[in-house]
Amino acid sequence: NIIRAGLTTILNGQPDIEVIGQAADGHEAVALARRLHPDVCLFDIRMPHLDGVEATRLLAGPDIDEPLAVVVITTFDTDEYVSGALKAGARGFLLKDAGPDLLVQAIHAAAEGDALIAPSITARLLASFADSATSSERAQPFVPLTQREEEVLVTVAKGLSNAEIADELHISLSTVKFHVASLMNKIGARNRVQIAIWAYETKRVRP
Repeated sequence: NIIRAGLTTILNGQPDIEVIGQAADGHEAVALARRLHPDVCLFDIRMPHLDGVEATRLLAGPDIDEPLAVVVITTFDTDEYVSGALKAGARGFLLKDAGPDLLVQAIHAAAEGDALIAPSITARLLASFADSATSSERAQPFVPLTQREEEVLVTVAKGLSNAEIADELHISLSTVKFHVASLMNKIGARNRVQIAIWAYETKRVRP
């Protein structure tokens, strides 16, 4: 596969990234990931036999005790694919024309427990979540959020990094990480993208 070979060349050319496995279809990809336990899985949304959304769900979905980090790439810029992948547990979503720099950023972000979505689709995607859900449709946290957690929630939904949040709220980086972890625990999110989705779905943040 030419695309797979090209991605492998790009990633192996990075000093801190090593491709440890390749698969020709979705079933093989899931089996390989379960055996090798990579830091990050990179899936095409349209793989033979098992698509990228379902493969992501099997490795990173809400029922998985030890989810793997997954980044999904595609040529199809459609809300259905993007929202499906992110709700299945993906930590990143990129278009294939995003370029090598953004791809490497997404891999690093996923490995560090963060998330990255192609900038060209982020605003539209989150707006679609806000339009399609009401507060009653999305479970509210059993333990109410503190005022500081609400503030951190808004900044995460805006796409700010931990360092940027620390600067904006005038708190330490470790404090930001503590509140992000607390948010994930309270609302049942696996990553920052799911925090942002939850913020828009519950109308805490509006487009």
